[in-house]
Amino acid sequence: MSENWEPKIIAFFCNWCTYTAADLAGVSRMQYAHNVRIIRVMCSGRMDPQFVLDAFAKGADGVLLGGCHPGDCHYIEGNYKALRRSALLKTMLQDMGIEDARYRLEWISASEGDKVQHVINDMAAKVKNLGPLGLPKKFADWDKEMDDLEKKIENKGEPAHVK
Repeated sequence: MSENWEPKIIAFFCNWCTYTAADLAGVSRMQYAHNVRIIRVMCSGRMDPQFVLDAFAKGADGVLLGGCHPGDCHYIEGNYKALRRSALLKTMLQDMGIEDARYRLEWISASEGDKVQHVINDMAAKVKNLGPLGLPKKFADWDKEMDDLEKKIENKGEPAHVK
């Protein structure tokens, strides 16, 4: 890993609180990591776990989900849905061998621009210390491993796949 390497972090921020806080951080000229790409979603509760998995599969080294504080969701209980999904997603990511620090859920209200700055910088530093995730390369390695296994089975005269 080169010393100049910077992690790619995708941040999904709810429209009503966390995205507004990021906007506040920007207009307040607060400095935060430049390697974070923010995507606005209407509610953290509308975040499909597939979005997180797709981000990792397409090369993200970390994913941050930001939503309204519990009890303050504009869609009443969207952030509680996000919390339940996030717990399940963390378990799945652990099973895939993805470190806990690569996925993070944070509650940030519209007035907490300083918290956006802190959370983004903290996550960027932690992911940088972990190094590149390299999931797309791992997919290629896994595909090659499966191809090699299939060829090995075919060479023994056994069926290539089991019904």
